[in-house]
Amino acid sequence: MKHSFFLLLFISLNCLAQKTTIYGIGDSTMANKIKPEENPERGWMQMISQFFSADVVIDNRAVNGRSTRSFINEKKWDSVYKVLKPGDYVFIQFGHNDQKNADSTRYTNPHTSYRYNLIRFVQETREKGAVPILFSSIARRNFNEQGVLIGTHGDYPLETRLVAQQYKVPFIDLEYFTEQLEESYGPEKSKELHLHFKEGEHPYYPEDKEDNTHLSEKGATAIAKLVIDQIRLLESPLVKKLKKGIRK
Repeated sequence: MKHSFFLLLFISLNCLAQKTTIYGIGDSTMANKIKPEENPERGWMQMISQFFSADVVIDNRAVNGRSTRSFINEKKWDSVYKVLKPGDYVFIQFGHNDQKNADSTRYTNPHTSYRYNLIRFVQETREKGAVPILFSSIARRNFNEQGVLIGTHGDYPLETRLVAQQYKVPFIDLEYFTEQLEESYGPEKSKELHLHFKEGEHPYYPEDKEDNTHLSEKGATAIAKLVIDQIRLLESPLVKKLKKGIRK
């Protein structure tokens, strides 16, 4: 009996050791949302587990309202760094809140603090034998009167691209691919990707809701699918293990 117990324990631990963990660090467009049974808002990484096999564990540490600065200063990065192990992945997507130039606890200059915070995430992830993947921020639904989608992220996506190039980090240009997604839906139908509700239309929002940044379940799922499609296209040998975990 005792022999059987230890055999089962060994098998269980071995199975756990073989699993790949993906950590997500970022902002509200990526984060898990409270009360999912009531709340229609979703983060794109909240929806990504459905595209991976049971051998992949999603540990989404993204938090609403965080920038690279506040994520570090609040020790949220430390909590990820401490548990990283060889073979893990870290999905990194910041920028929305680094732009908050009226908030000294969050704002970063894209060419200095933001850049070096990304470099820190990359280097410290690699110290642990894990693999960083950088993402540019998702596009906002920001169509002008002529129906042209206008970018809102300034130089933050550029710096993300430059860090990825310089440090040879796998990179997924979510700004570009989500721009294409928004444009494919058009100025009106793209509301379905976000949180647009009239007063009384949804019990979670008793008043009118017009949010062009955050995502509905439909929008978050579509972006999660975009991420999976782009992982499949990455040529870096670093993501070979990650690709194997994607459901066929």
